[in-house]
Amino acid sequence: MDSETSSTLNNNIKNHLPVQSNGLRSAPDPPKQPFVIDFQFPDAENASVKVWLEDSFYHSLSDDTLTQVYDYNFDHPDAFNTELLLSCMEKLKNGRAVNIPNYDFQNHKRIGPGWEVNPSDIIILEGILVLHDPRVRDLMNMKIFVDTDSDLRLARRIQRDTVERGRNIQNVLDQFQLNIDKYFQLWNYYSTNLSNMVFRYSSFQPVIYNLQYARSVKPSFEEFILPSKKYADVIIPRGGDNDVAIDLIIQHIRAKLGQHHLCKIYPNVSVIHSTFQMRGMHTLVRDVKTTKHDFVFYADRLIRLVVEHGLGHLPFTEKQITTPTGSVYPGVVFCKRLCGVSVIRSGESMENALRACCKGIKIGKILIHGEGNNGRQLIYEKLPADISSRHVLLLDPVLASGNSAVKAINLLLSKGVVESNIIFLNLIAAPQGIHVVCKKFPKLKIVTSEIDATLDVDLRVIPGMGEFGDRYFGTNNEA
Repeated sequence: MDSETSSTLNNNIKNHLPVQSNGLRSAPDPPKQPFVIDFQFPDAENASVKVWLEDSFYHSLSDDTLTQVYDYNFDHPDAFNTELLLSCMEKLKNGRAVNIPNYDFQNHKRIGPGWEVNPSDIIILEGILVLHDPRVRDLMNMKIFVDTDSDLRLARRIQRDTVERGRNIQNVLDQFQLNIDKYFQLWNYYSTNLSNMVFRYSSFQPVIYNLQYARSVKPSFEEFILPSKKYADVIIPRGGDNDVAIDLIIQHIRAKLGQHHLCKIYPNVSVIHSTFQMRGMHTLVRDVKTTKHDFVFYADRLIRLVVEHGLGHLPFTEKQITTPTGSVYPGVVFCKRLCGVSVIRSGESMENALRACCKGIKIGKILIHGEGNNGRQLIYEKLPADISSRHVLLLDPVLASGNSAVKAINLLLSKGVVESNIIFLNLIAAPQGIHVVCKKFPKLKIVTSEIDATLDVDLRVIPGMGEFGDRYFGTNNEA
């Protein structure tokens, strides 16, 4: 949790995942939700990274407190301005630049105007108490606790304060080769003479520091820091020397950065991993010059991929079977109580792919009519009588504003379908539609092949693929 361990970790990760020296892209992208990491202590190729310290948010000490600075507990949660820390974190997560305080560790005060931190893809917050406050924890995508031995923590603490923070403690480790238990044994003797040592004997300053460690640092560690270990997602023994742990963290961050930023906001949104094959099919179905025959052919291929991916989110049970060679294969059996529901008319284009994957599956239909922002009206519905006991695959190739989807989902819920049993399958989705559906129904699953940029004033997905039903079924816009 000390600066040396944090530095070692950061350097190791940067060796694995290079970033530009200034941490910024030459042409910044539109604001995205960053990946925020708690370090009680990573970066990605072509990703901007910001590392900032909880220590920057120490309260400035008053003149009266400075006269008794040796009695001040810098390792207590009250020593930090947590409200300011939370404000800065929330602004950064929302794509806004913040001003981080510039704290002078020799004078124990904030100095100057601070320094500006711009939004980035990865934000690393390092500090000993970053896991203590639940409000701080809730803003994190990953929480890491670096675990080191107590004697190593003490040695690094003394080295940090002498070398990095300019405190007047010379040759501490050379002069006092004592373990932690011996510091405690010295406490009773030196505590009665503490004031004399402070003012008369500068050579005793290292001992005073060690007594401060016993009096405030170690107790705070045991009271506040160590208990917060249980909130960590990852605990790293041996710090920066643990290459296996660092590699696992790097792999996880790479996977997260490869996701659309909406997937970081809504864990119930799943976007199929893009390949050149998928991009090629999207290129054809989105092209205004593509013929109906080719549009249907490639749309069907994409639909099949979406359906297969959606089925992978169904619950399953483990099952061992025997192969023709007499070998045992540890397999799984997926839930068989499922049905499809297509939103007429575009959703009907997805029925054949579902039937090809699930032989004999029941499929219901919903017809919803609406114009612009004037709401949606349910015109027709025919659903399986026992739909409440089934997992439901809701079929609609385009999620635009989300209004029709909300109407359809509300109907399913009114029929007794459990929200978490609904998987909504789309070819493309607009961010606005995802926000609407996920905020209202956080327990259902959305599976799509691509998330487009936005909606236009007519609520059409941009760049989109036009009127899907007209292009798939060969009708014109007036039909």
